[in-house]
Amino acid sequence: MSNNDILRRIRYTFDLNDTKMIDIFGLADINVTRAQISDWLKKDDDPAFQELSDEQMSTFLNGFIIEMRGKKEGPKPVPEKILNNNIVFRKLKIALNLKDEDILEIFNLVDMRLSKHELSAFFRSPNQSQYRPCKDQFLRNFLQGMQIVYHDRKK
Repeated sequence: MSNNDILRRIRYTFDLNDTKMIDIFGLADINVTRAQISDWLKKDDDPAFQELSDEQMSTFLNGFIIEMRGKKEGPKPVPEKILNNNIVFRKLKIALNLKDEDILEIFNLVDMRLSKHELSAFFRSPNQSQYRPCKDQFLRNFLQGMQIVYHDRKK
């Protein structure tokens, strides 16, 4: 999944307007303009479309964690230069304060069955033998389940 796709889905799920998104980036100490956000959210075939870099996406997710959970003592997290689905998944888990059971329930909402062991493999260190890369289908289904929980059910 592209960073732009993930950003679009988070924006829709949590009804974030441009001002709120600018504020979230600001929480992670980066200033972005409304025009930048607009270009990141455009469809991929739009001439004004701009690709969201891994570092920008990581910064947004760090700001999203602060927005959802509050500021933490100590230095702010440094945005990753290279993102993968496992890191995105972990940051969303932290931001939403989700336990393993909550995540499994979200997957159940989109008819995806996963065991606790399979789930924990996504959050392990890449150096561990039990580590498993999070493929696009898992992240896409998680984001879809998040939409059901945080957007559709609130209506």
